[in-house]
Amino acid sequence: MHIVIPDDYQDVIRTLDCFNRLNAHTVSVLHERQPATREQLAARFADADALVLTRERTRIDAALLDRLPKLKLISQTGKVSSHLDLAACTARGIVVTEGRGSPVAPAELAWALIINARRQLVPAIDAFRQGHWQVNLGRALAGQVLGIWGYGKIGQRLARYAQAFDMPVLVWGSDSSRAAAEADGHRAATSREAFFAEADIVSLNLRLSEQTRHRVTFDDLSRMKADALLVNVSRAELIAPGALLQALDAGRPGYAAVDVYEDEPVLDPGHPLLRHPRVLSTPHLGYVEKNGYELYFGDAFDNVMAFFEGVPQNVANPQALPDRS
Repeated sequence: MHIVIPDDYQDVIRTLDCFNRLNAHTVSVLHERQPATREQLAARFADADALVLTRERTRIDAALLDRLPKLKLISQTGKVSSHLDLAACTARGIVVTEGRGSPVAPAELAWALIINARRQLVPAIDAFRQGHWQVNLGRALAGQVLGIWGYGKIGQRLARYAQAFDMPVLVWGSDSSRAAAEADGHRAATSREAFFAEADIVSLNLRLSEQTRHRVTFDDLSRMKADALLVNVSRAELIAPGALLQALDAGRPGYAAVDVYEDEPVLDPGHPLLRHPRVLSTPHLGYVEKNGYELYFGDAFDNVMAFFEGVPQNVANPQALPDRS
């Protein structure tokens, strides 16, 4: 079978230990970073029996699927999200399988951003390399209130990190999230307004859905303290378009650290978030980590092998499976 793996930006998938599970198949690994048109994707995937998708980097819609008559399987790393039209796959008899996620790497990346942004390490290091000594004054984390919106697996890890750094934790989110946070000994905000107003650092840890898209508004951000930090390693679309830059320019919050963008990959060094003096930007590194990749792609490759061996597993749309009765 011919398996196509698009969007390997770093050309690292072939180096993974799990890659040898596909030795019995023909595998094409694609490395293009420029956004592709539907025509380009159709040409790249034309001979594919299976696609292995890296999270949400490639959008799969009905119009593209109509151009891929050979396609039998889409093996998703992690969970299926809005980038993939599951109903269109089912209607065309294309099976979609899912893997697992892990909170470890994104939580660690969020914490690295928090420490770096608060201690202002990047400008200090850049200045030091240019011959300047101690050009700024950072802030320790102890005593600062960490606000967590979304108390899931990542949010819970961040809360544990905060405890180790002597930081009080304030949680906002669903009723169940707030109750779980209180059960863990943290404080739930009395209101959304109070959450943004009281936190020194706000970390967004929500899954993107139609309910959470553009959920964070300019009014929310403008309630933050003038020296507060907004951290987003989840999805850029959680924030209303333009709201973060507008709020930063208005002075509240004072700083931001972001790992996600509305259009990825970001290849323009003139992007306003990359050029803003009070924004620490990283190129969506949250899940880009060796152990995480072994987990994501190991699951995805196992699902490919199981499918072609006639024992499909972890199927998101069982209606697409052929009737074996």
